[in-house]
Amino acid sequence: MATSLNFFPQTSEPKTTHLPDWYSPETRIYSSTYSSISLPTDPFLDIVSFIFSHQHDGVTALIDSSSGYSISYSKLLPLVQSMASGLHHLGVSQGDVVLLLLPNSVNFPIIFFSVLYLGAVVTTMNPLSNMMEVKKQIVDCGVRFAFTLLENVDKLQNLGVHAIGVPENMDLDSEKTGFLSFRKLIGGQFGKAPRPVIRQQDTAAIMYSSGTTGVSKGVVLTHGNFIATTELFVRFEASQYEYSSSKNVYLAVLPMFHIYGLSLFVVGLLSLGSSIVIMRRFDASELVKVIDDYGVTHFPVVPPILTTLTMRAKHVCENSLQSLKQVSCGAAPLSGKTIEDFVQALPHVDFIQGYGMTESTAVGTRGFNNEKHHNYSSIGLLAPNMQAKVVDWNSGSSLPPGFHGELWLRGPAIMQRYINNVEATNMTIDKDGWLRTGDIVCFDGDGYLYLSDRLKEIIKYKGYQIAPADLEAVLISHPEILDAAVTSAADEVCGEIPVAFVVRRHGSTLTKGAVIDFVANQVAPYKKVRRVVFTESIPKSAAGKNLRKELKSFISSRL
Repeated sequence: MATSLNFFPQTSEPKTTHLPDWYSPETRIYSSTYSSISLPTDPFLDIVSFIFSHQHDGVTALIDSSSGYSISYSKLLPLVQSMASGLHHLGVSQGDVVLLLLPNSVNFPIIFFSVLYLGAVVTTMNPLSNMMEVKKQIVDCGVRFAFTLLENVDKLQNLGVHAIGVPENMDLDSEKTGFLSFRKLIGGQFGKAPRPVIRQQDTAAIMYSSGTTGVSKGVVLTHGNFIATTELFVRFEASQYEYSSSKNVYLAVLPMFHIYGLSLFVVGLLSLGSSIVIMRRFDASELVKVIDDYGVTHFPVVPPILTTLTMRAKHVCENSLQSLKQVSCGAAPLSGKTIEDFVQALPHVDFIQGYGMTESTAVGTRGFNNEKHHNYSSIGLLAPNMQAKVVDWNSGSSLPPGFHGELWLRGPAIMQRYINNVEATNMTIDKDGWLRTGDIVCFDGDGYLYLSDRLKEIIKYKGYQIAPADLEAVLISHPEILDAAVTSAADEVCGEIPVAFVVRRHGSTLTKGAVIDFVANQVAPYKKVRRVVFTESIPKSAAGKNLRKELKSFISSRL
């Protein structure tokens, strides 16, 4: 497979003399180069009914990578219905919010669909989150029930939430006393749960995102949003390839509590009959073995995992990793060197990038390669039914192909709102339904999108998003810290790590180690500050915002 790593050049002038038909010079709106897809018009359609309405010849749905325990497609819906009956018996009803504080497991999709089957709402969290963070989200979206790891059950009960411990797989762990409640829920004889009237516009999930700026906010996603994601992202992409989707084997390393993993492994792929091999925890030493043992064909990743796969691929035997057909990457930008290294290490594997946000239910752009054309550096073409604008950050004017500006998106997958935050909603979605993404992009003359500098100032650490404002709020709460700002620094293992710039109060003897420990005691492990720089002041804009770019420049030159 030949490589084509020519990145779209930085330019202030359009490269196209004749504007393409997918761009309107009158409205300055970009449309997808693909034909529109007809979405279901029935207003009384829920995502569970939609997913299980699709016919396919898939056999094995979910596989636990460590034990080999699996759940067949023939058993999947009955398990969902059984658990829904158990939850109904427990008192879960339409509109109740149920927290999934869980790592990846074969049980995750079953729990997710059983909650939505009743018209209840799912909210997810990283299982590494500490109880202060968990309590904040519980209060924000009114959680009543939760599924979690066994060690968290009592902690959640103390917060007034009915918590249920979830085993890694029902074959090995469900006989343990601590999982008795879960076993009763999924295997009890409670009769069929009554199904309420569920509309496409009803809330299905509340997913937390830092958005373009600031602290995490609850993104309200509807059944209709997930239906659109399934059609415009997962099923549409599958339709572009000749091979049967039911023969595909996906490796689920991406967290299911994140919109990227949720939209693929928990929702969309189950409508296609594909098999999903689930790694409960990412283990680099087991990666190649899992791919080879299960014949993995598709591997969605984030940049740090892509780098790990590339390094492993350079040291495997000739017959390893031959089952892989496609590796797709999203959630953060990639350097040309990273892409080139991967393509050279695994030349038989199709590599694509994509773009999406929690606020767009993971729908945005997706790459596509064929025998004649390989475009590895682009984040892809607009998904069907999606529209875009490229907006000048200063003037607010919309720009044609060839110009760099902020990406705005509009379409059926865009979130409904932020929960309990009208101001943030109005700042993110305008009156015409345009979602301001905060990312700087440029379209070329063929409709391919290229990502430039990210304005979100979000630090990426092992594929998880960390909003600097969250860490800054923790730092400033320390009695000896007058001011603080957080930015990122390059790291060979993690890609980027959080670095705190701290202004100590007069007379303070606070040490760097004490600052690191203070933050570590209040946030999830992956959010911990890794470096501390003491400074006399924090550079700020005229509006009082921390100038993180200046701090990052300081790190590049000094650290």
